[in-house]
Amino acid sequence: MEMEKMIELIDAVSKSDLTGFKYEEEGIKLHLSKKENTCYVTENLSAPVNAVTTSAAEIKKAAEGDQISGTSAEETPVGNVVESPLVGTFYAAPAEDAESFVKVGDRVTAEPQYGCGDCPQCRIGKYNICKNKKILGATYWSGSFGEYVVVPEKTVVHLGDDVSFEEGALIEPIAVGMHAVRERDVSIGQNILIIGAGTIGLGVYLSAKICNPSKIIVADVVDYNLEMARELGCEYTINSMKENLEAEVKKLTNGEGVDITFLAFGNAPVVESASKCTKEGGVISEIAVIPNGTGCPYNMIQVKQQSLIGSNMYVRKDYEVVVENMAKGRIDSKKMVSKIYPIEEFTAAMEMADKRTEPVVKVMLKF
Repeated sequence: MEMEKMIELIDAVSKSDLTGFKYEEEGIKLHLSKKENTCYVTENLSAPVNAVTTSAAEIKKAAEGDQISGTSAEETPVGNVVESPLVGTFYAAPAEDAESFVKVGDRVTAEPQYGCGDCPQCRIGKYNICKNKKILGATYWSGSFGEYVVVPEKTVVHLGDDVSFEEGALIEPIAVGMHAVRERDVSIGQNILIIGAGTIGLGVYLSAKICNPSKIIVADVVDYNLEMARELGCEYTINSMKENLEAEVKKLTNGEGVDITFLAFGNAPVVESASKCTKEGGVISEIAVIPNGTGCPYNMIQVKQQSLIGSNMYVRKDYEVVVENMAKGRIDSKKMVSKIYPIEEFTAAMEMADKRTEPVVKVMLKF
C-alpha cells in the first residue's frame, strides 16, 4: 500500500466510531486501535519498528515548528504527520514474527506487470486485465536490460534453489501458456490442439502436458518449430502447409475434433481452421494478438455452439505453478533456448531475435 493511501485509511478510521481496525493485503498487515489523546506513528516498509509515542496536541505543535518535549526541532521526523489518536504497526511480512517476504540475495524473478489495485478487476485478482496496468518496458515502467531494475515487491516470485536463472528467464512466456491452460481447466481425457509452435505455443504445450490430456497436437508451418515441439515430448505434430490440418486432426480424434484449440498464432484463415478442428461445444482459446478487423467464422461457431475466449498474459499463481513444476522437473524449458549470447553481443542477439536470420525459438542474453 502506498504511503498516501495509508494516511487516508488512518484518517478515515480516526474519524469513525471504530476502536480497532485490521487490514491485510498481499502479505502486508496494518493494525490500528484508538487510545485517547495518544498517537503512535510508525513508518517502515520492511520490518516492525518501535513506535514514536507522544500526544496528538504535541504532534500538532511540532508540525507547526514547535519542539516536542525532549526532542529538538532538528530531530523531528520528516514526512507525513498523522494527527489522529491511533496505534499502528506496519509489517511487510506474513506475520509479526516472520521475516520479510524478500531479502537481499534471494534468487527471484518478477512478473513484468502490475495493476492499479483499485479497479474491479484488480480487486478480484484479475489484474492482468486491469485497464491501467503497467508493463515492464512498455507502459511507464523502465525495461529490464539494465544491470538493475526496480520492481514492486508484490511482483517478485522466488525461484528457490532448484530452478536455474536460465530456466527462470523462460518463466514469463511459459506462464502465458499456463494461464490459458488453467483458465480452460485442461484435464485427463481431453484432446488438445495448439496452433503455433513458437515460444508461447511451446509454453502452452509444456503447461498442458502436466495436466495429462489424452492427446496434444501441435501445428505450425515451420519444420524447425515442430522439431522443437517433438524434442519437448510432443507425439503429434502437423505442418499445416504440407498437410490438411482439419483432416489430420479428425483422423487423430476419431472424427470428433479436439475439445480445446489454443491459438498461439492467428489470422482469419487460422481462426476458421481452428473452428473446423474443434468439436461441437468445444472451446477456442485466443492467446495470440490477432489484428483488428480479422474475420471470424461466427456462423460456424454459432452452429457448432463453440466458445471463443481470450487469454491475456497471466497472474501470480501461473508464475508459481510454473516455478513449482520446473523445480520438480515436470517442465523442462532448456531446449526452448536456441541461442545464448553474452551481453557484449547485444546487437547481434537483438538482430537474431528480430530478423530470424536462421531458425530460432528463443534467444537469450547472459550477463
